[in-house]
Amino acid sequence: MVSPTRSISRFILAALLTTSLVARPQLAAAQERETLIRDTEIEEILHKDAEPILKAAGIDSKSVQIVIVGSKELNAFAAPRVMGVNTGLILQTKTPNELQGVMAHEVGHLAAGHVARSGEMNRAGMKPFLLTMGLGVLAALAGSGDAAAGLVGSAGYFGTLGAMGFSREQEARADQAGATLLEKAGLSGKGLADFFDNFRYQEVFDEARRYAYFRSHPLSSDRIDALRTRVAAQSHYNETDSADQVSEHAIMKAKLDGFLNPQQAVVKYSETDKTYPARYARAIAYYQMRESDKALKQIDALLQEQPNNPYLWELKGQVLYEFGRTKEAEEPQRRSVQLKPEAPLLHVNLGQTLIALDDPGKVDEGIAELKKSLTLEDDNAEAWRLMAQGYDKRGQEGLARLATAEYQFDIGDMTQARVFAMRAREKLPKNTPDWRRATDIVLVSKPSKDDLQQLAREGAIAQSQAR
Repeated sequence: MVSPTRSISRFILAALLTTSLVARPQLAAAQERETLIRDTEIEEILHKDAEPILKAAGIDSKSVQIVIVGSKELNAFAAPRVMGVNTGLILQTKTPNELQGVMAHEVGHLAAGHVARSGEMNRAGMKPFLLTMGLGVLAALAGSGDAAAGLVGSAGYFGTLGAMGFSREQEARADQAGATLLEKAGLSGKGLADFFDNFRYQEVFDEARRYAYFRSHPLSSDRIDALRTRVAAQSHYNETDSADQVSEHAIMKAKLDGFLNPQQAVVKYSETDKTYPARYARAIAYYQMRESDKALKQIDALLQEQPNNPYLWELKGQVLYEFGRTKEAEEPQRRSVQLKPEAPLLHVNLGQTLIALDDPGKVDEGIAELKKSLTLEDDNAEAWRLMAQGYDKRGQEGLARLATAEYQFDIGDMTQARVFAMRAREKLPKNTPDWRRATDIVLVSKPSKDDLQQLAREGAIAQSQAR
């Protein structure tokens, strides 16, 4: 039977997202758009940064979901099983150690139980964000607002925690807890002190002019000085970031700049800069500026040097797909999957391309790729949406409706999940696994009295309970 706890945080946040954004699209569009970004490469870098801190806190890093919030605001948060970082904060950090320092501070709040006790968070209820999909995700953000809005719920990451207000006392305690975690992890606390010191000037601004992060996390000179004194006395204060960390941090920032700030990126990362991050940023920026030939030329040059980089193949496939060169997109996307088969979003990208081709065999293969992605990440709603398209192309109406029901269930629209599951049951052979799956979705999606009576007449409820 379908378990309503398949992904508890996803399931709960889905309802909030659906209510706030889908029901009020004009209001959402009028506000500054905040998006959740999915990108395998960036998520991987952030997981590496967070892992030693979470381990020091006694938290299994594999159980923690990293959420990337597309927003210019400086913000970050940690809650049970989820850590979120705004793109604005990532771009403002000068070193990996600064970013790790902020992460340690946020985990310090979590360790101290501040999140659970925050009255401000309870009142805010969990601020929802618009969800977008994948590596092309970032492309959607910089393009049509309507296109981005059409991807609500696409990747199964249904929002994140809202504005959490903390007192100066709580902030100071989180500083100390963060410093302890960094020391325990063998990391320097210098980055944490440096990051806050960089924004010391925020203390003199009135509330409205401060970054949101420093409204909910109030700064003070005394607090910064106390933190500096504490971390400077720790044995790992003089530890420095590894060359690999520095490189990955630069790549992450360049990628975000290229996608989110393409006009500025081509100036910031000028043609005279021949480093890999700069060339990567320019390739992405040209793609975002609709200069596909320039983008592909840059990407091909990078691939000559790094032929086994899955993210370059992913990017090339995405550019080709976005510019209507679907057949050409297939091969680079296959290559990205071959090089990194454990990345679900790469399977989604390939599945999407194969389904778009006018070839029944390719469509079947595309559906198989989407199924692979779901074995790796079972709450990826976009995979279900694309799978519905694939089944529809193959004339398999029952499976198409079931996939749509799964998609609606994943984004938290229980009404539509129930409607499509009931339709799927009408088209699927009775008592098959797919038919029973549709029945289970109905039962956990607020079925109407008529639905329950129909299921009871068929004996479906008894069968479901027996399983």
